[in-house]
Parts: sequence; structure tokens; C-alpha cells
Amino acid sequence: MEPRESWAALAAGGIAGVFVDLILFPLDTVKTRLQSAQGFRKAGGFRGIYAGVPSTAIGSFPNAAAFFITYENVKSVLHSDSTSYLTPVTHMVAASFGEVVACLIRVPSEVVKQRAQVSPSAGTFRILSHTLYHEGIQGLYRGYKSTVLREIPFSLVQFPLWEFLKDLWSWKQGHVVDSWQSAVCGAFAGGFAAAVTTPLDVAKTRIMLAKAGSTTASGNVLAALAGIWRTQGLSGLFAGVVPRMTAISLGGFIFLGTYEKTRQLLL
Repeated sequence: MEPRESWAALAAGGIAGVFVDLILFPLDTVKTRLQSAQGFRKAGGFRGIYAGVPSTAIGSFPNAAAFFITYENVKSVLHSDSTSYLTPVTHMVAASFGEVVACLIRVPSEVVKQRAQVSPSAGTFRILSHTLYHEGIQGLYRGYKSTVLREIPFSLVQFPLWEFLKDLWSWKQGHVVDSWQSAVCGAFAGGFAAAVTTPLDVAKTRIMLAKAGSTTASGNVLAALAGIWRTQGLSGLFAGVVPRMTAISLGGFIFLGTYEKTRQLLL
């Protein structure tokens, strides 16, 4: 992959990440509060819907940029013919590497953001200071494993499906898809991936919001899922699925469409 292409992927990914995270932040807040153990109303209801937005604003660009520069470079290294049956595997591996790298930036931002979302009266800086004072740096990375375990299955579904739909649409019309068509493919792929990975997202949210020192805070995803199943059943595992699907479908449209368009303009 040429340096110019790498820089284009980095810049386009970062810009797309900021766009989608800030536009859809209210839906993300609603989803987080629906998934919290204390319940939607006690977590803030519809109050302070932009609580935690500074954390997102700071983390969005480097997080998305890290994902796409890793995704595109790994995809380039593992490049295979587009008609090969190994093409989806290439996209899966590239997306997985991208998520592992991006989560190094995403998780601290996500921890602060979600704690602010369920405590709208506390400021972002106060939550950051409180977390560092009581839990240290490891507190900001609580939920790293659960986030990676959520993001990798999500990407294993979303990105191969996105690439497949683009290829199918390109084949049907006889030329490469436009950025808006790529965005439509991204919306469908993202919504489907969001639905099937919601239980992992609920577990990640519970781990990040759990009281320090508690069993849930230890980060055991299977234990968190089992606890949710015992206390709330299937509805608990799929808490927030509608706002999650809505946000990620819209997010896929905005994020992947913006990424494709910006990358085309930069190349």
C-alpha cells in the first residue's frame, strides 16, 4: 500500500468517525442507559442526552483513523483476487486486526463516555479524574477484552457483508459503486451486525459500568452474559437492540459513505 493511500485511509477514517459519533451520540446515550443495570430512568432517562460527548469528540478521530489505516494495510498485505473464495477471509482478518488496534484508543474514551452517560450530573473531566484516582490507568481499560470480543464478531459480519454487497451492486450495474451506494450497503451490513452482536454489547456496557471490585468489573464476558440471562432473560441480553440497530444502520450509512467519499477526494 502506497504512503498516499495510507494517509488517505487515515484521514478519511478519522473524519468519518467524528461525523458519525457526534451526529448519533443521543441514540448511543439512550442505548447505554437502556443497557445499564440501574435501568433507563435511574441512569438519566432523556436528561443530559449529550453527557460524555467531550470524550467522544476527542477519541473519535484517532480511533476511526487507527481502524481504517490498519484495515486497509492488512487487506493490502493479504490481497487476493476479488473472485477468490478467500476474499471474505481477507476482509475478516483485516477487520479483526483493525479492531484490536482501534480498541487501544476506543476503550478509554468509551469508559469515560458511558460513565458520563449514566451520571449526567457529573462532568467528563470529573469522571476521568475519579477513574484515574481510584482505579489507575487499568480503570480506563476496564472492558478492553469485552470490547474486542464485541467488535471482532461485529466486524466479522459487517465488513465482509459490506464488501460483498458493494461487489454485487458493482457487478449488477457494470461499474464500481458510488459513495452513496457504498453507504447504503454499509447501513444494511451495520444494522444486521448490530442485531446479532447486541448481547456482547450489553455485557461490555455492564462491565464498564460495574462498581470497582465487583464480580462483573473483573471483565469476565461469559459470567456477565450468564448473570444477565439469569436476572433478565432474553430481553436483558437484547436490551437496547432497537436504538443500537438504528444508530449503527445510520452510522454505517454516514461512516462508510463518508469514508469512501473522503478517500476518493484525497486520492
